[in-house]
Amino acid sequence: MAVVIAPLAIAFRPPVLSMCAAAVYAAGAHVCHQRPDRSFWIRGRPMPVCARCSGLYAGAAVAAPLALVCASALSRRRARLLAAIAALPTAITWGIEFAGLAHPSNIMRAAAALPLGFAAAWIVVTTWRDTPASARNRMV
Repeated sequence: MAVVIAPLAIAFRPPVLSMCAAAVYAAGAHVCHQRPDRSFWIRGRPMPVCARCSGLYAGAAVAAPLALVCASALSRRRARLLAAIAALPTAITWGIEFAGLAHPSNIMRAAAALPLGFAAAWIVVTTWRDTPASARNRMV
């Protein structure tokens, strides 16, 4: 939600909202190139992450709550297979773009990243949920 709200909050008063929005943009800069031409725009401002990252986060936002209640953790082999298959649309669109064969739209970039975000969140949440608390404490 922060990446969607930040473009709206950047221009609002009190200043604490714009400071929080600036923090979201700064955090986004650590994980994303933030190119305005590759980002969705809200109310005249680019989102703090590109369209591809937006798709990843949207897929994860849908998967995480479902994974908490729906399924058990996958075996390592199945998790790897799921991640590889889910990464294919992103890899294909990135490869086509990198090779200069086509320039997918921002909607296409985001849509291609949805499965990868979904799969990554599903794997992480189900693994965390099904790991005994004593083992989770040792991980931290």
